[in-house]
Amino acid sequence: MKIEFVATVESPVAHLVNQDTLPASLEPALAEGARASRFSGKAGQLHEGFISRDGKVVRVALAGSGEKGAKDRSAALERAGAAITAKYIASGEVAVTIDFADAGLSATEAAAVILGARLRGWRHDVYRTKLPADQQASLKAIRVVGAPDGTEAAWKVEDALADGVELTRELVTEPANIIYPESFVERVGQRLDGTGIKVRVLDETEMTALGMGALLGVAQGSVRKPRILVMEWNGGPAGEKPVAFVGKGVTFDTGGISLKPPAGMEDMKWDMGGAGAVAGAMLALARRKAKANVVGVCGLVENMPDGNAQRPGDVVTTMSGQTVEVINTDAEGRLVLCDCVTWVQKEYSPTAIVDLATLTGAILISLGHEQAGIFSNDEGLAGKLIAAGNVSGDKLWRMPLGPAYDKLIDSPIADMKNVGPREGGSITAAQFIQRYVDKGTPWAHLDIAGMAWASKPGQTWDKGATGYGVRLLDRYVRDNLEG
Repeated sequence: MKIEFVATVESPVAHLVNQDTLPASLEPALAEGARASRFSGKAGQLHEGFISRDGKVVRVALAGSGEKGAKDRSAALERAGAAITAKYIASGEVAVTIDFADAGLSATEAAAVILGARLRGWRHDVYRTKLPADQQASLKAIRVVGAPDGTEAAWKVEDALADGVELTRELVTEPANIIYPESFVERVGQRLDGTGIKVRVLDETEMTALGMGALLGVAQGSVRKPRILVMEWNGGPAGEKPVAFVGKGVTFDTGGISLKPPAGMEDMKWDMGGAGAVAGAMLALARRKAKANVVGVCGLVENMPDGNAQRPGDVVTTMSGQTVEVINTDAEGRLVLCDCVTWVQKEYSPTAIVDLATLTGAILISLGHEQAGIFSNDEGLAGKLIAAGNVSGDKLWRMPLGPAYDKLIDSPIADMKNVGPREGGSITAAQFIQRYVDKGTPWAHLDIAGMAWASKPGQTWDKGATGYGVRLLDRYVRDNLEG
């Protein structure tokens, strides 16, 4: 979606309306139509009418922006922008003008409206060759007029964020025959080219030499070779240790020998949502020239059940030297993450580690699709991430860790097993990863299994990939790493 700042209003035009305060300047026919349709200006509510202005029939939309001064004002403004795009995305209109002249917003508030409008306009229709004309996306541009001073500068920051969210959605949406470890690296590398991010790639030979038996064990059943994608952004003080973001990138997950049921298995193309979020966040940080040092690591594998696949009962040796009895080959994400976490600590000595993974179905049972679970060994880091989630809209809920849960993954023949009992499945998965975190290193694990994909439209996304995690990580960096 193209965003254009223009000097004149063109039809169709959208006006923002605060809750329960229809502007006195509205044409009587438009105002009466809004009242008749019970439009009150609630966030995300939209009313459309046709009126005569300067001798021309004009298509006008009123977008509800919620209560002025509300605590969640930014989210409400995003919903207003998103409602405009949702209304016109397949309307036949190629552009819509948002008129901010009488909206009474600040530059950052206006940018929030534009962000919502752009994010809601993302679609992936690449493979839909017979889509009826009235369902095809016609809207190509959002035009901005009358915006307050400073809006263009504020938008440049949010524009970078939108780029990152859209990259993540694209990666998560693409099928597994298009995005697999090697092509993930290629696609992301193309998007990062020229941004200033330093890209490194570890191949199978290097991972073998490093002793990454856990990650390689997951990958050994697939003809698609594993990769680790490393993205360094050094926008902070020279020599300062970075924060590390680590993403699970299982580009397709059959479950391996512990094969998943066929129904719904096609959804497992998005089991790389954590890696997708890390890649999108790194693009956003680089595009807006974040004043922080951050390294992003994506562990990329495909989990398949061929004659060379890992078997239940196999014992693997991780890069850390710890051994794992693989009870269930469908608990593969933690095996990928543990070697990535070990590697990033040895290579970068990060000041904190945040890993993101579509890790467990158990987290959906706990939290549904409303928020991701956060597990952490550090109160300060957990609090900062939860606060960032509340501001960004990528919400988190704190989940427990503790010795009582940890002992559930002890193995009789190895240092640990990769699954515990059915109960507390998301917790024992987090306990597994924690065993690879060096003492004294702040760490948080985000189980985003319920958030990477949506079966129905949300506030700023259509059905499908949400881009969850990008805004969370970007906000965490803005609020805590940039002075």
